[in-house]
Amino acid sequence: MSRNPRNQMYPANEDLPAAGGSGPIVRLWRIRTELLLVAALVLIAMTLLSATRQGAWLPFILVSSAVSAPAVTRTGRNWVMAHVWCVISRHRLQRVCLETTMHTRAGRIPLVLWITPTRTGEKALILTRAGISAEEFEAYSEEIAAACWSRSSHVYRHQQRANLVIVEIVRRDEVAGTASPGLDRLYGRRAWVALRSELEEPPDLRGTLVLPQLG
Repeated sequence: MSRNPRNQMYPANEDLPAAGGSGPIVRLWRIRTELLLVAALVLIAMTLLSATRQGAWLPFILVSSAVSAPAVTRTGRNWVMAHVWCVISRHRLQRVCLETTMHTRAGRIPLVLWITPTRTGEKALILTRAGISAEEFEAYSEEIAAACWSRSSHVYRHQQRANLVIVEIVRRDEVAGTASPGLDRLYGRRAWVALRSELEEPPDLRGTLVLPQLG
């Protein structure tokens, strides 16, 4: 029987409490990008204000040029938008866990350890809680895709550490010639197991194929 309560006679979320039992450290971790961005903006503003008061306009020109550079180049705009989508997808993944049964009886949801842009969208590395597995994410793959406003979502489980899950969010077709940074380079592809057979990579046909003899 599927793990998704949508396909069960008795929904599993009837005996689960509402999510929200995370501590302050976990809540700060969830908004770490926003906190770092605010801190960087405050630091830049204070630096520019101090420089202008002292009559030094060179730091103002350098910082202004560095900040405005992404806006005037296509590569910079694409980089900014890719990371904006990463922040959006991280919050949408957390919302899916809050609105479904992907949280513990204590109300804790899985941790999004890292999320990075890819050629087709984003990939999120997730640390599951006790009682939650990669199969749970696979059962909610359609809900994840809808919450992240994407085409589809794919789920992969680590071969040796079942508590590590990758959720791949597919937004667009793969663009030829673009690099896929982050998770692909660090962990590779062989360490992860696709939960759907159609997502598995084809076998290596460069070696000798041995067929059994009949009769």
